[in-house]
Amino acid sequence: MKFTHQTLPQRVVFAAGDSPVAVAAEVEALGGSNVMLIASDREKELADPIAKEIPVVLRHEEVVMHVPVEVAARALRAAADAGADILVSVGGGSTTGLAKAVALTTGLPIVAVPTTYAGSEATNVWGLTEGETKTTGVDDKVLPASVVYDAALLTTLPGEMTVASGLNALAHCVDSMWGPRADPIDRALAQEGIRALATGLPAVAENSTSVEGIEQTLYGAYLAAVAFASAGSGMHHKICHVLGGMFNLPHAQTHAVVLPYVLAFNAPHAPEAETRIAQAFGSRKASAGLAALREVLDAPRALRDYGMPEDGIAKALGPVMKAIPANNPTPVTYANLTLLLEAAWAGEPIN
Repeated sequence: MKFTHQTLPQRVVFAAGDSPVAVAAEVEALGGSNVMLIASDREKELADPIAKEIPVVLRHEEVVMHVPVEVAARALRAAADAGADILVSVGGGSTTGLAKAVALTTGLPIVAVPTTYAGSEATNVWGLTEGETKTTGVDDKVLPASVVYDAALLTTLPGEMTVASGLNALAHCVDSMWGPRADPIDRALAQEGIRALATGLPAVAENSTSVEGIEQTLYGAYLAAVAFASAGSGMHHKICHVLGGMFNLPHAQTHAVVLPYVLAFNAPHAPEAETRIAQAFGSRKASAGLAALREVLDAPRALRDYGMPEDGIAKALGPVMKAIPANNPTPVTYANLTLLLEAAWAGEPIN
């Protein structure tokens, strides 16, 4: 057994119903006295109680999907003008992503308070979009210093978003099985993450206010992100980042649609990963376990449903081929990638 594994330094606080007090404690522990609170107007009701407990000098509400560079630039100027010395983000992956964009340049610490299952809060990966191109990178400056998980903040998350966001987290687990730096520790974390998500998501889908179901799903999403941060971005995420940036597709739904096609593509050439994923689902086959979960959740099925044009398949092929890691389990060609994208675009059944 020969590998090198790096565990990222981060405090994680589970505090159901107590996020205002928990965030205040994290801000104080980090020595923050001038907080830039990043939360979109959609998250205002969730952010208000937190704002009352911390020394806010600026509330920043301009949050845009995929973090366009011009939006990041405005947030960066706002942070400088306000003299912020710490960032608190309350929201989903786009909100965390904007905080990361500010931290990338300023080095300011982040306290992340997730309101979806995006997982960005547990990684040192940043992403910015310019025009139709989404660029991602890795930098320890963007890793939030603290994460506060409060299940109460997710009880109002719409059912469709819960499903898409949870399957996005599941995609982190699956990609972590064969990412470019995947190791046995990543695979163990990812396997437990899949088990937790497969347990929590149906419970939340049935009852959106189930704190136990939400906590199980948050736990799975966190493990997924930790594994993904170590293993690196694999075929699935490279496809989704290209498509999301090129066609402005919704992040979570794109991941939810593409995941079963990538799993079916790679599993035959990744027997250990296939076994681990199947065991986590309690299924004989990995793809069958995922299919059963998607059926229960009524998961998103086709990229065309979210605005991807059919001629976009040919347009995306080159950038996707360039982005996919060389050590992907199944060799990728223009021919088999075309078939995969066509199937995901149309939502075709997987054999």
